[in-house]
Formats: sequence, structure tokens, C-alpha cells
Amino acid sequence: MTLTQFVVAGLFVLVIASLIFTRFRPSLVFGSAAAACFLTGLVPAESVLQKAVNPGLVTLVALILASIGLEKARWLRAVSDGLINGSLRSSLLRLTSATALCSAFLNNTAVVAALASSIKAQRRYPAAKLLLPLSYAAILGGTMTLIGTSTNLIVNSFVLDRGVAGLDFFAFLPVGIAVTVVGLIVLLLCNWLLPEGRGAREEVAEYLLEAEVVADSPLDGKTVEQNKLRQLETLYLIEIVRRRRVISPVSPTEIIRSGDKLIFSGDVRDLGRLQDIEGLRLFALEDEALNIDLTEVVLTPSSSILGQSLKSCQFRTRFDAAVVAMRRGGERLSGKLGEIELRPGDALLLAVGPDFKHHRNIDKNFYVISGGEVQRQLSRRDNWALGLGFACVVAGAALGYFSLLKGLVVLLGGMIGLGIVSTTELQRRFPFQIWLIIASALVLAEAFSGSGLSDALAGAMKSSLLGAGPFVALVGIYLLTLALTELMTNNAAAALAFPLAWSLAESFGVSWMPFVMAVAYGASASFLTPFGYQTNLMVQNLGGYHLRDFLRAGLPLTLSYSVTVLVLLPIVFPFTA
Repeated sequence: MTLTQFVVAGLFVLVIASLIFTRFRPSLVFGSAAAACFLTGLVPAESVLQKAVNPGLVTLVALILASIGLEKARWLRAVSDGLINGSLRSSLLRLTSATALCSAFLNNTAVVAALASSIKAQRRYPAAKLLLPLSYAAILGGTMTLIGTSTNLIVNSFVLDRGVAGLDFFAFLPVGIAVTVVGLIVLLLCNWLLPEGRGAREEVAEYLLEAEVVADSPLDGKTVEQNKLRQLETLYLIEIVRRRRVISPVSPTEIIRSGDKLIFSGDVRDLGRLQDIEGLRLFALEDEALNIDLTEVVLTPSSSILGQSLKSCQFRTRFDAAVVAMRRGGERLSGKLGEIELRPGDALLLAVGPDFKHHRNIDKNFYVISGGEVQRQLSRRDNWALGLGFACVVAGAALGYFSLLKGLVVLLGGMIGLGIVSTTELQRRFPFQIWLIIASALVLAEAFSGSGLSDALAGAMKSSLLGAGPFVALVGIYLLTLALTELMTNNAAAALAFPLAWSLAESFGVSWMPFVMAVAYGASASFLTPFGYQTNLMVQNLGGYHLRDFLRAGLPLTLSYSVTVLVLLPIVFPFTA
């Protein structure tokens, strides 16, 4: 191994280790690695600049910006009406089928956020039986088209960077339809693996609430039992925070002191019980400017307040809202709400002020699941214009009349002209982190290939297969990508696996198409953990799922999905070019 190859190998190992074992943002990890490639001369400046404006990457950015307007349309809310009706199985079939179809063309997170509201509003079935299948169906549906998921567009960016024609709009459709149908059948048959729950009331039972014992409170000096804090029915006192000390579990004989922070777990709809206790103060509800009709939000993976506490990020001032309660999937939170470090997927219940809806940073930081609408609803004219415009872009690109990028640019211009989106809104929601990750990954891929490391690794893998043939190599690259996507994220997995997949195809002298598709489908197989895909993070907290729930429900889906992909790939995309 040459010195250059050794340096590149070290960079790749460092990137993978940072993504798996640290909390550094992927954009920071990839950006730092790309900067190292540039500064050490592994990749020249001209190539770095070319990667930044890769046509596939620019198309992905344009699609994300166009989805800002599409999220405001009424289609998803209209679709959600009537999906959950009749038996659980029929409701599940309608819900997952509609989700998969919508996700083939629309932003997956917008689809899940819109339909999750209907699931939480219904009282017929436990939401835990529906929310995880909702996320899985969105992932499956995204595998059917070029624009169904950012993973497919990222893979297309790498293909274009190799100087060959990009992937067709419906190149993913034959295998995508098969895995979607098989996946939906598995979701129906294995729904019993999901937790039963107790309907909608269980969803709020894991929220954490905080109240303070005020000075000269009548509670001061009396025990928990004497203050009747054990008789709140739907609210349970789990901790007392006294100065810097956490008292847990709380004994009935524990004496309450002024200044104590009482941490409750329970049904947030019964906040009135705490408000009725004299000498107990709920911070979020003491401000008369805030709306007591609570709004539920989930923190996005790109939120600017991740890693901070509510106190350090000045949440109240920043968003004109106060956090009434918080929860994090099946994990128990401890301590004062204001000092808990925020993570992606955390669910917050907010008491919001009159300016909350108008803050420019709401949609960047939160998925709004329930409560007052943050975005304005489009008029009937704008809905029709947006729908027809998007349909024309998809149809024109699919039939080859024009490139997807040109169609999206025209669509964005029309949205701005009609006032559906503003240039300020587009600037604010520009997907800088995604752009940086993919542009940096393209730089890393050039260093990987240009140094000869990818060819060397591909040759070593080919030799280790002992003449087994390209199909075994295809299985290997698929399983590698699947493992990476469960450990980090789907986009990062695709970016890291692609260069090796391409080199393997070249080393065997076969078509690159099945290997590239193996990377795309492997990176989309995020069913075993909540970390690989952002919709999994969203439903983890909303449904109160533990990691074991993802493993139980995701394992049969992963196995059936993988078998279907690996059987069909050599048939739909033969090894012979």
C-alpha cells in the first residue's frame, strides 16, 4: 500500500468511526474529511469545485426546495381522512398503501408528519400499532422512483460524477414495486409484533413534566403523602430535584421543601390537577401570553438546538413557546427539563405564544405533529396550480422531454411567482448540510478512486471470493451498505459504499448497474434501528417505541426486503452490460 493509499484509508476509517461512535454531525465529519483531501493535495481545487455543482446534487437540492411548497398543499391532509376505518388490518392496509404511493413522489418526512396527526387524533386503535408501519411504508415507497428518497438522488449524483448518463426516473420501479408489495404484506402479517399499548392515552403517559414548589408554599415541610401527591391518579411523582441532588424513587415519607423541582410522569391532559395545587408553579403555564392548547412537535435531525438544553438555547425567547413536557422514545428522562440535552427525535409539548406560527425557524427545527397549523393553507387555485405543475414536471422528466432539474427550476419559479414560497423562505431552508455531505462525499470518492485504493480493495475482495463470481460480490456490497445505514444514516451509507461498489463492478468486468442499485436499496433498508432514517426517529417518540420494537418488527421486514432485492437485481439489471 502506497503512502497516499494509506492516508486515504485512514481518512475513511476516521469518517466511519466518527459517524458511528461520536455525536459529531455528519456534515462536519464529511466536510472535515473533504477539506483534508483538498489541503493535502489528494483532490485538486478544480475537482472540488466541480463536485459542489454536480448535476445530481443540484437536482436533489432543487427537489428539497420544491418540497417546501408541496408541504403546504392540502393533499396529504385530504388523503389522511378516512384511512383509519373498519378493522385494524384494513386500516393498516389503506394507511400503508397510501403512504407508500405518496412517498414515491413526495418528501417522506412531510408524508409521515401529516399522516401521524391523523393517527394520533383517532381513538379506535393504539397508535403504536400504526406509527411504525407508517414510517416503514414511507421508506418502502421511496424506493420506487428516482425522487422517492434522497438516497436514490445521491446515488445518481455519484453515477453522473463518473461521466456516464444518469439513472432514469423509473429505473428503480421494477424492484421498488416488488419490495413495496412484499414489505406491505409483511407489515400486515407481523403487526402482532408491535406493542399493544392502551390506545391514545398511553402515548402521553411517558411525558415528563416539571413543577416548582414556590417560596412559603403550604406544601413546604410536609411529606409527599400529607400533600396528597400520591393521589393524582394520572400523574405520578417520579423524582424530586433539590438543588443539584436528584431524589428517586420518591418515598411517601419524603418531606417537600420550597424550591424543590417536582418531576412528574403522566397524562399531560391532566395538567389542571397540578395547577389546582396551591403553592405549586408550572413555568410554561404561568405566562398568560401563552396558549394552553398544546402543540406537539418533534425535533428534526438538522435542528440548530441539538446538543443544547432548553435553558442554554433560550428556547422561550427563540421560539415564543415554552416546553410543558418532553419525552424520548422508550428512554426515561431524568432531572430538570431545562437542563436535559436535546436530541433528534425528542418530542416536546409546547404552550405557544401568538408569534410562534410566524417564526422563521420553526419548520427548520421541528416537525409539527399536532396543534395549531404553523404553515398557511394554500388557496384552491394555488393547490390546483401546484398539483398540476408538479405532475407535469414528473411526467415530463419521466418521458424524457426535459431533465428533472430544468422542470424543478421552472416549478420553483412558478411557486415564487404565485407567492406559494418566498425567496427568504427558500434561503432559510436551503439544505446546506445535505449539500455539504454529498459534495464532500464526492470529493472523498475521488480520493478513494484516484489513489487506487478502491481498485486495490476491490481486487482483494475478488481474490477472497475464490472465483465465486459477481453475484456473491453483489450480496457483499448490499450487506455492507445495509449495515452502514443501520449504524449511521442512509445518506452517509450510500456515500461511503458507492466507490467500492463501482470498483467491484469494474474488477469483475460486468455492468455497474446491479452494484449501484445494490447500494441504493441497501441504503434504504433502515428498518432495524431508529437512527438510520429520519421518519423512524419521528415515530419512535410519538409511538413510545423501544429499540427492541424496531428489532422485532424490522427483522422480518429486513429479511424479506433483502431476499426480494437480491433475487431481482441480477434479473432486472443483468451483469452483462
